[in-house]
Amino acid sequence: MILIAVISLGAIGAIGAVFLYAASKKFEVYEDPRIAQVQEVLPGANCGGCGYPGCGGFATACVKADTLDGLLCPVGGAPVMGKVATILGKEAASAEPMVAVVRCNGTCAARPRTNQYDGVQSCAIASTLYGGETGCSFGCLGYGDCVAACNFDAIHINLETGLPEVDEDKCTSCGACVKACPKNIIELRKKGPKSRRIFVSCVNKDKGGVAKKACANACIGCGKCAKECPFEAITVENNVAYIDYTKCRLCRKCVAVCPTGAIHELNFPPRKEAAPAVDADKVKPATAPKPAAPKAGVPKAEAKPEGPKAEAPATNATPKAETPKVETKEETNQK
Repeated sequence: MILIAVISLGAIGAIGAVFLYAASKKFEVYEDPRIAQVQEVLPGANCGGCGYPGCGGFATACVKADTLDGLLCPVGGAPVMGKVATILGKEAASAEPMVAVVRCNGTCAARPRTNQYDGVQSCAIASTLYGGETGCSFGCLGYGDCVAACNFDAIHINLETGLPEVDEDKCTSCGACVKACPKNIIELRKKGPKSRRIFVSCVNKDKGGVAKKACANACIGCGKCAKECPFEAITVENNVAYIDYTKCRLCRKCVAVCPTGAIHELNFPPRKEAAPAVDADKVKPATAPKPAAPKAGVPKAEAKPEGPKAEAPATNATPKAETPKVETKEETNQK
């Protein structure tokens, strides 16, 4: 009986194994081995900055795409994309490096508090309840949701200003802080040559007077920057200016004309101070120096004749009196 039971169980197991093998082959999902190869060279941050759900989804998209245009790993950058292109035999698309920028300059000094918030220290929760602790309902709440979202320790809250600051050396432009900010004040912008950038550090859409009352550093939508820009890179919409970084040539003319200092310039050399203008009416004409008076006791130098002049014979000139000759003793004896 025991032997029959063992044989029966063995036969049932063998038949089941055959069915399972046939089913696995029937419903097998083929996976390109290059997906695993691409996933190995990716940084493995799974930040979602590429627009796909993790590095596995990005690797699959790279393998299935005909070209790598529009595909970029923001954490790995150009070096990683070069490795991906080598594995897939495709050409890596060149992409300019990006960096997160905080578009709010409402410091504690410029934006006085009007109330006290005692709820959960979360920007997402506080933004659903009310506009904030200041008169500006568009500015940063300062509770650090962006800090918690960053996996690279690239953003921190400045305790003095109450605003987040981005460490551009650590920022990978993954966009996690952009998604975490409920006020939409964090933006990914082109890093620029030598990390130089110009942007409007304000998103307040109130009219000029209201915005200025709520924050001394707010953009008042005056439009002076747009008129000054020679490249048409600045537009004023909903009472706030915006600089298109694809058109901006970093000439900094807009920075000089902004009356509230809402336009920020980063990593530029200090401006040269212009020489003070001189009023032409106040400048006295230069006078020729007067000749110095001759000192006493110094004889005047006689003017030299231009050339030798022939002396005319003197006519009525008095003959010179001859000097009397004194005879010696010897001459007297001879006489």
